[in-house]
Amino acid sequence: MAKIFVVSNRQLRRWFLLGLMALVTLGAAWYWGFSEASTTSGLPDASGQGEARTIQLVTGEFKSTGADGKEIEAYRWDPGTIYVKKGERINLSIYGVNGTSHPFIIDGLNVKGEVKKGKETVVSFRADKPGIYRIICLTHPDIAHNGPMVGYIVVDD
Repeated sequence: MAKIFVVSNRQLRRWFLLGLMALVTLGAAWYWGFSEASTTSGLPDASGQGEARTIQLVTGEFKSTGADGKEIEAYRWDPGTIYVKKGERINLSIYGVNGTSHPFIIDGLNVKGEVKKGKETVVSFRADKPGIYRIICLTHPDIAHNGPMVGYIVVDD
């Protein structure tokens, strides 16, 4: 005796959506697991005192055209927020993708540098105090200068 299964369009859509949600969930889990693993390096920090974690950033740019036809743009650090532990040694590796030059400071950490297009800049620091520290591009500090190009370093206990 042959069995026949009849599947409605509604059931097909439901199965498709469930499969799509499963793929997105697995892809997101893989991405976050991979990106977390790729931020760790066994290289010593600039002081030569043990291992430092390397965190990768890039410079980015958004462009659009306003209703008046005028081009508008804004620069940013990507990712815009990074999290570190108190006492952790950090190598911040920033690659210049957009914009010619981005001289920057990290408020409260006594760190400064400059990122140039097509070049990597590495600055090192130790996160001694909990708090939120801003990484500010001195070329793009506010809207009037195609910014604000401000990122955040969150130091947790």
